[in-house]
Amino acid sequence: MTTVETAPSHPRRAGEHRERPGSVERRPTVYDGFTVAPLTPHIGAEVSGLDLSEPLDGPTVAAIRSAWADWSVLVFRDQHLDREAHKRFGRIFGTLHTHPMNHARGGDPEILVVRTTADSAYTAGDGWHTDVSCEAIPPMASALYITEVPECGGGDTLYADMYLAFEMLSEPMQRMLEGLTAVHDGALPYVGAYKSTPPDGGYPRHEHPVVTVHPVTGRKVLYVNSGFTSHIRGLQPWESRAILDALFEMIATTPRLSCRVRWEPNTLTLWDNRCTQHHAVWDYYPHTRSGERVSVVGDEAPVGVAG
Repeated sequence: MTTVETAPSHPRRAGEHRERPGSVERRPTVYDGFTVAPLTPHIGAEVSGLDLSEPLDGPTVAAIRSAWADWSVLVFRDQHLDREAHKRFGRIFGTLHTHPMNHARGGDPEILVVRTTADSAYTAGDGWHTDVSCEAIPPMASALYITEVPECGGGDTLYADMYLAFEMLSEPMQRMLEGLTAVHDGALPYVGAYKSTPPDGGYPRHEHPVVTVHPVTGRKVLYVNSGFTSHIRGLQPWESRAILDALFEMIATTPRLSCRVRWEPNTLTLWDNRCTQHHAVWDYYPHTRSGERVSVVGDEAPVGVAG
């Protein structure tokens, strides 16, 4: 099996010699039925050899799941999908999610339309975030299918590796964060930024561990984001703000954490919402970028280190 050198799969145990976070190991680039080309050594890979418009057999689905666990973000170029094919691909990972803001929109509840034009007041996702982390069980996956890209260029999406973000912290900071819980509030982006009218009962608001454990890889994840995380429970407001702002700045200003997906027409990107954040860059005004997204309901609520 062909491999490349990548970041370590698991953080070191307390008391072991601490190498520089992200020291290399080998990770596959050839899977059953397709190959991948890494975008960076630790996050993101472009997939070649698959047509997602056709139903996928069991071994291929298993191989996609394996590649997804290895790379967190998978990019599929030159795909020609109608809505049913897009949703069929999403369903290989689980039940499709209904976005909270779809309560005020017509159309298919399992499809989130992502379209930005010269008349848009904002573009969805223009800031580092984890999709809908305000829900009790946030989506485990999202698959965005872009069909129209800005004619001038731009409109890329950045994806950040939250495994590596945690590993880059000092051990005292890691230990402190592992015992904390944060509040994720849907009103922050949906009302505060997007000026959306909330549904009856308001947008979701839930607590999650600041450090979670990925249910498949077993690796620790830094699980706070500037889009939804309002504060850390049990701390003084200034303490919470200082810690969160420091973490958000680290994520936003550390290029090493991220890969960059340059969209082309008919590109689908699948990301693991449990261990990544992303930022849709709005650098193409007054041009248009358009597509649709499906997301997949998580198997369980985020679990902390003690859990």
